[in-house]
Amino acid sequence: MKKLLVIAMLTMFAAAPAIAADTYTYTGKGTVTFNHKAHGEKLGCEKCHEGEPKKIEIKDKDTGHATCLDCHKAMKDQGAPTKCNDCHKS
Repeated sequence: MKKLLVIAMLTMFAAAPAIAADTYTYTGKGTVTFNHKAHGEKLGCEKCHEGEPKKIEIKDKDTGHATCLDCHKAMKDQGAPTKCNDCHKS
């Protein structure tokens, strides 16, 4: 029984970085706050993550738009925001 508890705890510690933070903030043309928990609950992990979930690095405008805006445009009919100021808050 103790071995199962230890295995479960080690598994949780190994997975923690992938699920650790629920909110990420990017600054550029206004601040974009990405609520990871809300997106995950609405879309599921597979929508953004391929294979094993890990943090998606947003390094610049092009990466951010390719990662986020393209998906928002594809989901516009479901209410995803698509205008700059919908996500970029001053």
